[in-house]
Amino acid sequence: MIYLDNAATTFPKPACVRNAMAQCMNCYAANPGRGAHPLSMRASEALFDARNTLAGFFGADPVRTIFTANCTHAINYALKGVLQKGDHVIISSLEHNAVFRPLYQMKTNGTITFDVAKVVPNDDEQTLQNFAACMNDRTRLIFCTHVSNIFGTELPIRKLAALAHKNGLLFGLDAAQSAGVFPLQMGTDGIDLLCVPGHKGLFGPMGTGALLFGENIAPVSIMEGGTGSLSMQAEQPNEYPDRLESGTVNLPGIVGLAAGIHFLNRAGGCAAVHEWEAFLTNTLKEDLSVIRGVRQFDLVQNKDASLLSFVIDGVSVEETAELLGTCGFAVRAGFHCAALAHTSMGTAETGTVRVSPGFFNTKKQIKNFSFSVNQIAMEKKVC
Repeated sequence: MIYLDNAATTFPKPACVRNAMAQCMNCYAANPGRGAHPLSMRASEALFDARNTLAGFFGADPVRTIFTANCTHAINYALKGVLQKGDHVIISSLEHNAVFRPLYQMKTNGTITFDVAKVVPNDDEQTLQNFAACMNDRTRLIFCTHVSNIFGTELPIRKLAALAHKNGLLFGLDAAQSAGVFPLQMGTDGIDLLCVPGHKGLFGPMGTGALLFGENIAPVSIMEGGTGSLSMQAEQPNEYPDRLESGTVNLPGIVGLAAGIHFLNRAGGCAAVHEWEAFLTNTLKEDLSVIRGVRQFDLVQNKDASLLSFVIDGVSVEETAELLGTCGFAVRAGFHCAALAHTSMGTAETGTVRVSPGFFNTKKQIKNFSFSVNQIAMEKKVC
């Protein structure tokens, strides 16, 4: 099976990630911060090292680097832990449900209000104007995706951060599709709240993610419990990271995530990953553009993000993905948990087939994939 669903989860995982997790499970998978015995101490050291690795990669404070179950968990903490009753939020028209649904729930409960700013591909200034037009005297936060998980559209995050700060607002980023592929530094990029998955561009395992936040922000907990600190106190500790990390952390996953970042650095960093994945995606884009009956939903002039969506006329996206699976290719079809983006871009009736090459894919695999798409489009034949 040729895996081309890296926008959901990168696969395969580097050997160093698998080895680090296995070593943790075999040698020191005890509770960190919950004991003074050697295994617990070694676990605490591994957790400390992983937190420093992740924080250093994004230019964040390790104390304000919180491990989460995934990027969605981090986004919920960023929104529900920061927003207060009466606050107003501005999001983009390309948001994933990980952003839209928590805000929708908070709006339904009467906690906050939010508006959706239309993203205009290839026109940053109009996009910025659309965000600015949504501001009111209760606006506290601009929160948006960095890269659309359907169309690969990259938002002008530095300009949006500058717009937010100019107006006294916070800027939060969903980096689900960009962390590890695009260089991100919280200070340089003006990011106050950064939400990242461990299992995508950072090459870590599923069930890992992180929320990183600046010194001017103090998220409250949305889940309380044991932290291994101040155990005789009824209230949740005020100190970070304990304030936001209740319960036993996923130490094997966290160790694997740190190993994934080390692998990424050894492989040449974000620049190397981005260059190769962009090359594969642009190769695919060119190949599909000459196949009759194939319609790409390519919203950017230069395809930088390593994913694209398409449909084949007369073939449902589900059937297309099934046929491609028979040909030996793993892709995703449907609505990709992003109804807002589909509605905004006119694909709400059909959905799309999403192809997302990864660092371990080859040009030959992309060429073979394009050949199979051509077969399906011309003859609806199974390979």
